[in-house]
Amino acid sequence: MQIDQIKIHQILLPFSVEFSHSLRKRYSANNIIVEVIANQEGIKGFGEGAPRSYVTGESQESATKSISQFIQNNTFPWELNDISQIWDFIDSISNGKEHNSAICSIEMALLDALGKREDRAINQYFSTDFFTPKVCYGFVVPLTHKKRVMETCELIKKLRINDLRLKMGKDVQQNREAFETVKLVFGNDYDLRIDVNGAWDLELALNHLQLIRDYNVKVVEQPMMPDDPEIANFASAIKNNGIILMADESACSLKDIKKITEDGYYRMINVRLSKCGGFRNSLRIINHLRNNGVSFQIGCQLGESGLLSAGGRVLSLLCRDAMHYDGSYDEFLLKENITAENVTFGNGGEAGLLYGPGLGVNVSIQNLERLCDDSKSVTINRP
Repeated sequence: MQIDQIKIHQILLPFSVEFSHSLRKRYSANNIIVEVIANQEGIKGFGEGAPRSYVTGESQESATKSISQFIQNNTFPWELNDISQIWDFIDSISNGKEHNSAICSIEMALLDALGKREDRAINQYFSTDFFTPKVCYGFVVPLTHKKRVMETCELIKKLRINDLRLKMGKDVQQNREAFETVKLVFGNDYDLRIDVNGAWDLELALNHLQLIRDYNVKVVEQPMMPDDPEIANFASAIKNNGIILMADESACSLKDIKKITEDGYYRMINVRLSKCGGFRNSLRIINHLRNNGVSFQIGCQLGESGLLSAGGRVLSLLCRDAMHYDGSYDEFLLKENITAENVTFGNGGEAGLLYGPGLGVNVSIQNLERLCDDSKSVTINRP
């Protein structure tokens, strides 16, 4: 398959409702879409990245620049005929975190194009040792006022989901009200994780310890900022309470993961496609975690379109040993989407394979063009 053109789009995805966590209040998401075009075959492959400055340090502009540079690499497969060419290309790129959303988007687009060319679903390019035909997603409760928390919890219960990920901030009373609301709606029938996004220092973390115990929190995700040395003291404080610390913003690359497994404070990792640099890098991280007895969940970035939701679905189904799954929130969050298919999970959070070649979804070119800023789009022709 001869690739003739690469297009990089900067897209704004509007939310149907405001969504907040301790680092950002959001009404939309700024993502990048990569389009791989093979004219003779009539094939277009698509990929998505979610650059976040507070996660990998990337922006739409920096990710676009990175992709433009990567395509100049002599390992880029302009003549794409085998999956090994994609892996050689990805392996030739820096393995730090500073390009991860860019790597994710170009890798995904190439995989989607090759899958369409060979009439194969993307999951068929990976090991099936941990494959499962179905997963059950959890649901995220935003950092917001009590009424909105109540409405979200009632929606979750109606969907027959009890796997909750509750966003936390710095206000102890607001956090207490969120816990109370979860208890009021679900009684004791919930599996609760809290996500702090690094908002706490040690004093604030310890001030929440009794709440964490009282409301039977199973997992505390990223309580402090990456590299905060006080994480060791908090880990020690909860060590005998059966509570698991999970790393997210601290765990973006295999280098990060190796340090985390050596330190031993975090006992779970949130693996997200865009944050961790696509399938190849994410699966390397997961294999390292498996080999070192560290658990993990498959997560998502806030504001993924149906493309990243489809990619997250593939990764989730390859990992039946993940402790939790987050993602495929499309119809619950996005006002507009770019995929023709609805990738949202069903009742009980249940979701399975997306049938069709490549990612298993089709992009609405009309929606893509409407939501992208044409003035910032980049087109690179075959040399």
